[in-house]
Amino acid sequence: MSAPETVQALLNDADWGRRLHGVEQCRQLAPTVAMNFLREVMTDRNARVRYAAVSQLGNMVGLSAAEKQQLLPLLRERLYGDSEADVQAAAADALAGLGLTEAYGDLERAYRESPEWLVKFSVIAGLGVLGDARAYPLLLEALDADIDLLKLAAIGALADLGDMRAVPHLGELVNHPDWQVRLRLAQALQRLDGADAQAFLATLAQDEMEVVAQAAQTTTIG
Repeated sequence: MSAPETVQALLNDADWGRRLHGVEQCRQLAPTVAMNFLREVMTDRNARVRYAAVSQLGNMVGLSAAEKQQLLPLLRERLYGDSEADVQAAAADALAGLGLTEAYGDLERAYRESPEWLVKFSVIAGLGVLGDARAYPLLLEALDADIDLLKLAAIGALADLGDMRAVPHLGELVNHPDWQVRLRLAQALQRLDGADAQAFLATLAQDEMEVVAQAAQTTTIG
């Protein structure tokens, strides 16, 4: 296991590769210690280091509510102020992954204002993880997006949200030309269930793509 002093030396190194290695070594530290180190390199001059630090913070377990609150303004800054889209996307993931419902407005703003599809995708996927009921209208909006990856994220997020009002809207995609959309749809309808969901699953159970049909039949048979 890495000692905090060793990790700190790596994070202070002039070589970005060694700083990146230091970020990875933070996984071996206690959550509070790791958080304090990672927050210092969230603004590193190298985008790879910033991305790794923000991503790791979003997946960190064992932080207290107060510690998560400390990260809120720092992650907001990365979401709005970073020069790289993947770092902005990682910040959206982190805000949702840490359960920071106070950031819902920031996530919605990022979805509407960002020109980057990657940021939009991370926001929509993250809203499912966040589980905030306020996300329902925005997720329906994303369900009609021209980019199929956003549709996929919205389908999964609506299933995460568990709002049964989404079932009729999801059902409109049973004949979508992309089988991956239909597969995600079958998986989502399994989780939402209900009579309407079962009706749509019955259609998907006859899908020409075997993997879609099997996914739908898993529910319709039990």
